Amino acid sequence: MFTDKETFKQAFLIRLETLCGKQFEESTTRDHYYVLGHMVREHISRHWIATNERNRAQKRKQVYYLSIEFLLGRLLGSNLLNLGVRQVVEEGLRDLGIRLEDVEESEADAGLGNGGLGRLAACFLDSLATLNLPGHGHGIRYKHGLFDQKIVDGYQVELPEQWLRHGNVWEIRKEELAVEVNFWGKVEVSEQNGRLVFRHIDSEKVMAVPYDMPVIGYGTNTVNTLRLWNAEPAKTFPLHKDVMQYKRETEAISEFLYPDDAHDEGKILRLKQQYFLVAASLGSIVRAHRLQHGNLHQLHEYVAIHVNDTHPVLAIPELMRILLDEEGMSWEEAWHITTHTIAYTNHTTLSEALEKWPIHLFQPLLPRIYMIVEEINERFCRELWERYPGDWGRIEQMAIIAHGVVKMAHLAIAGSHSVNGVAKLHTEILKQREMRLFYEWAPHKFNNKTNGVTHRRWLLKANPELSALITDTIGSRWIHEPETLIELKPHASDPAFQQALSAVKQQRKGKLAARIYEKTGIRVDESSIFDVQVKRLHAYKRQLLNVLHIMYLYNRLKEDPHFSIYPRTFIFGAKASPGYYYAKRIIKLIHSVADKVNNDKQTNEQLKVIFLENYRVSLAEEIFPAADVSEQISTASKEASGTGNMKFMMNGALTLGTLDGANVEIAEAVGKENMFLFGLTAEEVLNYYEHGGYRAHEYYHHDKRIKQVVDQLVNGFFPDVADYFEPIYDSLLTQNDEYFVLRDFAAYTEAHERVEAAYRDPARWWYMSAVNIAHSGYFASDRTIAEYAVDIWGISPSM
Repeated sequence: MFTDKETFKQAFLIRLETLCGKQFEESTTRDHYYVLGHMVREHISRHWIATNERNRAQKRKQVYYLSIEFLLGRLLGSNLLNLGVRQVVEEGLRDLGIRLEDVEESEADAGLGNGGLGRLAACFLDSLATLNLPGHGHGIRYKHGLFDQKIVDGYQVELPEQWLRHGNVWEIRKEELAVEVNFWGKVEVSEQNGRLVFRHIDSEKVMAVPYDMPVIGYGTNTVNTLRLWNAEPAKTFPLHKDVMQYKRETEAISEFLYPDDAHDEGKILRLKQQYFLVAASLGSIVRAHRLQHGNLHQLHEYVAIHVNDTHPVLAIPELMRILLDEEGMSWEEAWHITTHTIAYTNHTTLSEALEKWPIHLFQPLLPRIYMIVEEINERFCRELWERYPGDWGRIEQMAIIAHGVVKMAHLAIAGSHSVNGVAKLHTEILKQREMRLFYEWAPHKFNNKTNGVTHRRWLLKANPELSALITDTIGSRWIHEPETLIELKPHASDPAFQQALSAVKQQRKGKLAARIYEKTGIRVDESSIFDVQVKRLHAYKRQLLNVLHIMYLYNRLKEDPHFSIYPRTFIFGAKASPGYYYAKRIIKLIHSVADKVNNDKQTNEQLKVIFLENYRVSLAEEIFPAADVSEQISTASKEASGTGNMKFMMNGALTLGTLDGANVEIAEAVGKENMFLFGLTAEEVLNYYEHGGYRAHEYYHHDKRIKQVVDQLVNGFFPDVADYFEPIYDSLLTQNDEYFVLRDFAAYTEAHERVEAAYRDPARWWYMSAVNIAHSGYFASDRTIAEYAVDIWGISPSM
């Protein structure tokens, strides 16, 4: 149906009448999207079936990637691109008076993630399919995802995200493959044939119903699967609970991503979500393996299970439960299989992000799982005692259960065969500091896999203008082999190439400027420097440093008639978690600064501040190609990797950043002279944390620029907010500036001056831009996934 334009048009019109029950003249853009989505799914269905059959027939080892987040974004455009039919579709629709861009716009973003963790998972699925690797995702089919962000008078307001309002054309419900998940109840222990037998009785049952979505590889017939689980009431309702209460509590499991966990009810719901994901996923994986192999004694030879951060770590005791209670294996055999099946990626060094579950919540909710975790802990501590006799301090620090909590990262390390960080610096911090004791215990488990992003979405799809220039310059091999982008480097000094690169950037800046005006009513100077910071709002990511610097520029422009800057447009996009009130205050601060700056005729020709509401994947695809400067300014040692830095460099933006996360490897690749580095190093930050010596007040008193902007938070400079910014002020001075905003302020300001000097030298700027693009191929997820496949999962392409 996609062989040529005429065939496509005919098939499209027939299916429109069949699926929508109306004539073409009566159809809407949403109808067009619905029909086109069904056509794509129909087109790939035989390849989807064939991929699964091939994997079964060849008895290939397969990987299952378990993640609490999959930030997919819109799928129509990327699916058409990967199938190689976008041009046929675009031309056929144009003949019918339909713009493909409008059809794509009508698709809701599948907002099943919060940031880099979920977007990384989505990129990995794309690369697995494109590399013909047998790999599938398992996640939760959240009804409302994270939330839709609305800005009202500068304040963030959260609304339920409605991505499923009109259904999901890509999914297939498979009720016959539902898995029963058990909560609460008690464990009955008996002895049979000299062996202890455990039965989970009086439990509250929930049905996990799978919805399968195809993952289409680029230029290949491989179609892998993303399986999303929906929580539904079981046929047998619990007798002790009101039916409507049971229904509400069940459906809440797959209703929202990251429910508020400030209270025990929220903690229980999060823990329910995590067990629901792993119990459903393992139930499905084990059932398929049993059908093919009869038993689970060789499970680890055919199945790899990867847990993306600590959220799915309950896969370890759940697999043990299956092997012990259902298969009747000995503890030793079950542990061998489990630890050779499961691998773990750590994504953070932040202690608050390393999950710990109170025993008083964990044990009653998951009684059998808690018993198994307790046994794992007992055996693990016994092993540690044999290895480090008498070293109670070490054992206490490494224990899985201690001080009334279950430590999920400790469970992950003990129960997996591989523990990887996501950037060289991050992995070294894990090995030498955060998880040093575990590294000393089992150094063979630890390895690094620097993150990557799918260049097909973030360059080929998001920036067709730049993609065309690259292909015209070096050919199209880079699409399949992204590291061949390095062939651009000899062209970096070519004035003609630089001019073409500049023209592409200007075109994309014009498109983003039009979008900004449409959404905000603010006109921005398309020839200004587009300085962009878009990412999750967190104190360590230091959006505060950015906005304090903007305040300094505004003050200087107001007070010094001899001071001027190259016109600058600062663009922000960020969501703050609903319960993270400090981050919400920073969002309000950005808007208060924007209101003052944008409405001041004395400064607004040189300085504009834009906050783009409801940052999401589809919006990111418009922002990255238009950016001149990529703000990657986290406190060194805090960002595990970052992936926005890679998307920006891929689109020719220059990094203004600290030596943190993958910025370090970007600097190694492109050369420090081709980015703008500043600030404390990770070693210096960690030294301050360990030994002290930092006094924020000294920087406040000795740098009048800092004193002025900090005082403006509380001295009435923003008359509409009263004392709303006082907690920000206190965080910097009373609480001694945990993330070294004031310590790095002067260096950050000086780095901005270097940015401006470089931008005023076009030959230098576009050379630097081209060098960044040329080296970005290393940071494609194809490279990352190839490393996982060989080093961790032991899988190979299925052809």
